[in-house]
Amino acid sequence: MQQKFCQSCGMPMGTTDQMYGTNKDGSKNHDYCSYCYDNGQFKYDCTMSEMIKICIPPMLENNPGMNEAQAEQMMGQFLPTLKRWQ
Repeated sequence: MQQKFCQSCGMPMGTTDQMYGTNKDGSKNHDYCSYCYDNGQFKYDCTMSEMIKICIPPMLENNPGMNEAQAEQMMGQFLPTLKRWQ
């Protein structure tokens, strides 16, 4: 099975619906995580560069040994490939 990622922040979505955001009708949105998307709209009205800055602290927390420059470079390469930023 292919790993799914939030199409806004790049977070791995896992295999259960609990990480998915919600559409306006309350159904799960399978493109965006609950941190980025709720009730049919994005929680952050931001640019891709601002999203990268938002995502750096969780990246560092979940990847011991990674520094801020590495996290920023990785996100800068990955986020442009995601649906929200194309």
